Amino acid sequence: MRSAVSTHWESCNLNASLEQQDLDHLFHPCTDLAGHSRAGPLIWSRGEGVYVYDSAGKQYLEGMAGLWCTALGYGEKELARVAAEQMETFCYGPLFAGKSNEPSIRLAAKLSEWVPIDGARFLFGCSGSDANDAQVKLVRYYFHAIGKPGKRKILSRGNAYHGVTVATAALTGLPAFHKHFGLAMDEVIHLTSPHFYRQGRPGESESEFVERLGQELEQVIEREGADNIAAFFAEPLMGAGGVILPPEGYFQRIQPLLEANDILLVDDEVVCAFGRTGQAFGCQTYGMRPATMTMAKALSSAYVPISAVAVPPFMYEPIEKAAGEVGIFGHGLTYSGHPVAAAVAVRNLELMEERGLINHAAAMAPAFQGALQRLADHPLVGHQRGIGLIGGLELVADKESRQSFPAAEKMAFRVAAACLEEGLVVRALPGDIVAVCPPLIIDPAQIEELAGKLERGLDRALKSVQATRSA
Repeated sequence: MRSAVSTHWESCNLNASLEQQDLDHLFHPCTDLAGHSRAGPLIWSRGEGVYVYDSAGKQYLEGMAGLWCTALGYGEKELARVAAEQMETFCYGPLFAGKSNEPSIRLAAKLSEWVPIDGARFLFGCSGSDANDAQVKLVRYYFHAIGKPGKRKILSRGNAYHGVTVATAALTGLPAFHKHFGLAMDEVIHLTSPHFYRQGRPGESESEFVERLGQELEQVIEREGADNIAAFFAEPLMGAGGVILPPEGYFQRIQPLLEANDILLVDDEVVCAFGRTGQAFGCQTYGMRPATMTMAKALSSAYVPISAVAVPPFMYEPIEKAAGEVGIFGHGLTYSGHPVAAAVAVRNLELMEERGLINHAAAMAPAFQGALQRLADHPLVGHQRGIGLIGGLELVADKESRQSFPAAEKMAFRVAAACLEEGLVVRALPGDIVAVCPPLIIDPAQIEELAGKLERGLDRALKSVQATRSA
């Protein structure tokens, strides 16, 4: 019989082996690769509810819902049951050449009950990136089909994040996602980020800022020509770009300009959809009127990869006609409408309905935002913002002047690392922003736990900086 000591050492050896295999064989996405090679990986072993556990058994409150996505939390047995049942019944079948499967049909029908686009059809994929990539192709296909092939250019914004494919990385307004990749940027135009805290001019009011952004859009349309612009891609609020909330009246100012110039508003709901902002979709929270919508992440609570594009009838009908003339609609993925992923997504949406999860998220929002607001006075925090169950803390070296920390100090990463020490997962974003986005199932006690750990993480990081500077 093995002793507890021998079992412990076997576990340690296994962990050491996994860490070395990670360093030897894995190519980590969105990672400081040089830093990772020095520090090694943090290996997750399991999750339950709002908590995850590392390979040493330490518990963490998952304050980022993975990557903005595990809405139902971890270890949901009902989703595991549905996935296993679907794998045993019918594990895979493509939607190509008119073939179908029951879960994909049911998911499309279920989504039609949720989205604010009457008569929408749904094109399924595997991620938000490939879904937004499909959106670029769809809007161009549509304009070709109706005799406006010149409408090809896409409007995006600084700080936007729309994915990492060649097309969507070009749409993304974050420099790190462009440098060294040699992206085709000629047909993408980035407008000013609607980040009033950073982009507002001295003495400029929020309403004046909104008007300036509206005038900028007018000037870009006049300069480029409306006949050359196909779409405007927008997240209701910017997630990976810094949890940037649009200023009041922003979409109301720009949407009439888009509609008057036949520029489609593509609503990137990858982060916001399915309750994150306190309503089913971010477009409802901010009064947007999208032509099309992109969904992923919480669509399956991240239990399996799946995405969806909602296509309105006015686009689908000419696309259908044009594809008929060609003989095929020449787009699709091997895993479009994967039956296991679709089955899990259907049950995920059903559980959200049965458990009143959207209402629960809305009910938790005041406590969550209040807990984060209390941190606005912390010496490191220059600006606190958020809505629903998503929030961000923008870190500054000086509150009065809004001076940023030197990039070399990597302050947001220091805070994220300090929070891990405290047993909390948050995410460091460009611009020294700490993002928080817990599973929608979080309760009041867990919100207080999250806020306490976040405050201690900020304190720990502050002491680290002070010690470094005094050394």
